[in-house]
Amino acid sequence: MPPRESYDWLRAHAVETAHIGSALALLHWDQSTKMPPAGHTHRAAQVASLAGLLHERRTDPRVGEALAKAQAELLRDDPDSEWVANVREWERAYMRAVKIPAGLAVALARAAAEGETAWKRARPDGDWPAFLPYLEEIVRLRREEAEAVGYAGEPYDALLDEYEPGETAATLEPVLTGLRRELVPLLERIQGAPRQPDRSILTREYPLGCQRALCREAVAAIGFDFEAGRIDPTAHPFSTRIGPGDVRITTRYNERFFNEGFFGAIHEAGHALYSQGIPGAHFGTPCGVSVSLGVHESQSRLWENMVARSRGFWRHFLPRAVDRFECLRDVELDAFVLAVNDVRPSLIRVEADEVTYNLHVLMRFELELALLRGQLDPRDLPEAWNEASRALLGLTPPDLADGVMQDVHWSAGLLGYFPTYTLGNLYAAQLFEAAGRDLGGGPGAMEERFAAGDFAPLLGWLRANVHVHGSRYVPRELMRRATGAELGHEAFMGYLTAKYEALYGL
Repeated sequence: MPPRESYDWLRAHAVETAHIGSALALLHWDQSTKMPPAGHTHRAAQVASLAGLLHERRTDPRVGEALAKAQAELLRDDPDSEWVANVREWERAYMRAVKIPAGLAVALARAAAEGETAWKRARPDGDWPAFLPYLEEIVRLRREEAEAVGYAGEPYDALLDEYEPGETAATLEPVLTGLRRELVPLLERIQGAPRQPDRSILTREYPLGCQRALCREAVAAIGFDFEAGRIDPTAHPFSTRIGPGDVRITTRYNERFFNEGFFGAIHEAGHALYSQGIPGAHFGTPCGVSVSLGVHESQSRLWENMVARSRGFWRHFLPRAVDRFECLRDVELDAFVLAVNDVRPSLIRVEADEVTYNLHVLMRFELELALLRGQLDPRDLPEAWNEASRALLGLTPPDLADGVMQDVHWSAGLLGYFPTYTLGNLYAAQLFEAAGRDLGGGPGAMEERFAAGDFAPLLGWLRANVHVHGSRYVPRELMRRATGAELGHEAFMGYLTAKYEALYGL
């Protein structure tokens, strides 16, 4: 086949493969939201079968042959073109896939499905012995995968690259070290501030039906399209793109803690806005998927923290919350805003404030490195977790459910994933700063837009500068084009310092 025909064949093959991936995503969503408990064994078999089929398609020798022919046109085309980006990313995915034996790919999928089910059963009672065999199998298989894929530095790099192309433990270390160095003094200043929030505002009685209604209203206001998505409760919040016109978000509600359901919903809606903003015409191609988990996380953290925890946002939404929750009728705006921006070390990552959140991520990153290096045995994770929690957060979990078993990620095989959360925070700050500059008026003008319930300018800027590109550019290049800056912790620390000095009267 000539280059153009080869490209057309690759595109058709990729779209059909993506349809199968969509079916797998729907099975995962169902497993986490609607599936009856007795169906888990059959679901693991379904997932494994589809994973095997996907692996066969991704490693089909015809893909390699078509890529070789399509490459002939790359030097003649615009380096920023859809053709070049798609071929580049198809080749990257193909070269990774062919290094993983089919049996390993199927075993990984099955272990993840079984592990997540085991975690759901074992977590409520902190039953570590019941969960440990599944985790041991996942760690063993992921180490095997890292060796099969190969790496220049260390095994962790092979797994991290799957989620954040181009990043390694070595490239992340100086960024994370600089961040930690400035976070700890800021946290100490906040803890010593004379002005402190009344956290009890958030632990009053918040009826679940009213929470669901407010969450739905809020995610719709920031731009989530309910004609092309839905929101459901789950054990661990997530967002998933089934395909064009079908993006789903989940959250978990707590009648005695407002933040859990509301900010969980906004966080996942941030992911979903990205997914809904990717052009459906590119479905199945690299230009039709998000570029990385770090960039994806930048969208959720931006909307959750920089928008939904802002004073402008609550100038608009607090009256609506008061209409739904009788317990808020005596609460003033400033008291509520300070409460939702409460800073204090806590045990649960997904409920952590902006200042301490990255300490949770750093802890998990260090534990994952030790696991992949063989310096830490999975059976010793509870003790290692508690030691790290005491060192970084000053807290010892009272039980395993709120400690080493709190996150779904390791049970689902997602080793190498956690650093993308901190990358998301750093990218979010750079994007928010750039959007304020480009839209005019900076942070003050942005606050006024939020107070008026006008979130469209910010969403439009993100659509034009991030969402529309899919994977046309690698993550750091996308961020350079959107913000004009290199990755660093400076914008994030500047944002945190200005915000919390004002809130806490520092």
